[in-house]
Amino acid sequence: MWFFGSKGASGFSSRSTAEQVTHGVDGTGLTAIVTGASSGIGVETARVLALRGVHVVMAVRNTGSGAKVKEDIVNQVPGAKVDVMELDLSSMESVRKFASEYKSARLPLNLLINNAGIMACPFMLSKDNIELQFATNHLGHFLLTKLLLDTMKNTSRESKREGRIVNLSSEAHRFSYPEGVRFDKINDKSSYSSFRAYGQSKLCNILHANELSKQLKEDGVNVTANSVHPGAIMTNLGRYFNGFLAGAVGAVAKYVLKTVPQGAATTCYVALHPQVAGVTGEYFSDSNIAKPLPLAKDAELAKKVWDFSTKLTDSQSGGTSS
Repeated sequence: MWFFGSKGASGFSSRSTAEQVTHGVDGTGLTAIVTGASSGIGVETARVLALRGVHVVMAVRNTGSGAKVKEDIVNQVPGAKVDVMELDLSSMESVRKFASEYKSARLPLNLLINNAGIMACPFMLSKDNIELQFATNHLGHFLLTKLLLDTMKNTSRESKREGRIVNLSSEAHRFSYPEGVRFDKINDKSSYSSFRAYGQSKLCNILHANELSKQLKEDGVNVTANSVHPGAIMTNLGRYFNGFLAGAVGAVAKYVLKTVPQGAATTCYVALHPQVAGVTGEYFSDSNIAKPLPLAKDAELAKKVWDFSTKLTDSQSGGTSS
């Protein structure tokens, strides 16, 4: 790991902003879905993609907030193409409804930015009775990606342009439970740790991208899948932290924390930059390829997470699958 602020091989650093890492890149003709685009780095990701000519579909839980963000983006970026659609990643029914509506709209899909997330919340179950961080951060995105994958493959084939899937992970993936993923204890309240559960979900984001990347390569499809660590940013993601911790973090914030424009940089770099063409199954930090925990590169574990997630999402399909 290089010093904070020093440039890596890409020519960018932790200090680079989303606008800087996409300077001169033309995204005209591309369509992107950005989940969680109405708060934190999701807003800046949506804005910068729109600034580069990308048609952005904001997939958000609160469409009221989404509409306000859209209005701001359109005011700042004349001619921006932005749509708002409802998506609650903690509900498989909502994910299926979103995917069905997206496909019905006959929209192409070049970029899927799995950005939304919750962090270190108290033990709660999703609508599908799955621990909330695992359900929202990993499983919802796993299902969303699965349901939209054919659309991405077709778009890539028809447009002759590379499709890119970007999973927002975190360096917190290093602090999962000791066994990495607790397949038999996902819902075990008695041994639940809010931060380790967050780390587990972020580890799964990397494992998901890696297994997906392998499958896409085997299929000979021109779609890549990578994961990114945006950096430590003071956004409302950390709203469950206690006051003392927030204060302590605030005291050192200006030295180690990123601004929101810096926090959105790695996502925008991996989504749009020509340097990343053909790169897949990698983990990026500070707009450069980085090394995740060795466990995150475990192909067997990645396949196990894939099969486990498939089973969980299939069991909830009911009659609403599309």
